[in-house]
Amino acid sequence: MALRQAQGDTAAQGDTAAQGDTAAQGDAAAFDFAGLAARLRPQCEALVAQYEQPRSALLPMMHLFQEHQGYVSQDAMRFAADLLGLSPAVVESTVSFYTLFFRKPVGKYMLQVCRGLMCELNGAEATMALFREKLGIGHLETTDDGLFSYEEVECLAACDKAPCMQVNLEFLYNLTPAMIDEMLELMRTGTYAIAPMVQTAKPERTWKVGQDAQVALGGKSPGTLNATDPNNAGGVGDASGVIMLDRFVSKDVAFTARSRERLVRDARAVAEIVEEEGANGHAGH
Repeated sequence: MALRQAQGDTAAQGDTAAQGDTAAQGDAAAFDFAGLAARLRPQCEALVAQYEQPRSALLPMMHLFQEHQGYVSQDAMRFAADLLGLSPAVVESTVSFYTLFFRKPVGKYMLQVCRGLMCELNGAEATMALFREKLGIGHLETTDDGLFSYEEVECLAACDKAPCMQVNLEFLYNLTPAMIDEMLELMRTGTYAIAPMVQTAKPERTWKVGQDAQVALGGKSPGTLNATDPNNAGGVGDASGVIMLDRFVSKDVAFTARSRERLVRDARAVAEIVEEEGANGHAGH
């Protein structure tokens, strides 16, 4: 794929860069999430209306916020939870499952180099080494100026054009050292054909979220609706947390009732119940 200088007319680069909220790129203090949420709410509601189940709109909604904020912030996840009637834990567990959702700010250019087998056989090791040398950073790291984030990823499914990579999810094929040099130079001068991502907060060295550190800093999400304590796993009044228990109770297998601690008292061992049901020809749980 030939590299080319961006045209003076940048309209084709998408409407993201034209949004008013991008004026605060790189300035976390100036970013107004409430304003962004108000502007995006009609689009979010339109997404919800497309699906039979509101929660089906979660992924496209998170893509929308990342497009305008540069990453999926805690504010964006709370907004989605409120709009979709989900717990913050459900939203965060979904977002954290997908590697293309960034839960911390990243560089304006996300460089993802394939390290799959075919790319390795066609020089990916040298390609990755060159990127690390030119950028002065390693895997899952961002340059100090916030311009580049670098990641070595698994197979990008373009094996016939190896070695390959993605720049802000746009493919580049048959990489050579000359292509890489030219690409980085054009990005630094702001004339690269692929538009930079929105950046509303200065990135740290890495965007990887360490779960232990997140919990220690209070970043753990509540496990139920309308709860402020992250250690509240739900209980009485939480419909999302008692459905399975209701199934046990309704089957009358010697479970008594739910308690404040979401515990049940079992008069017999579960194994005995399952064994008995199997002997009687009933389907197991």
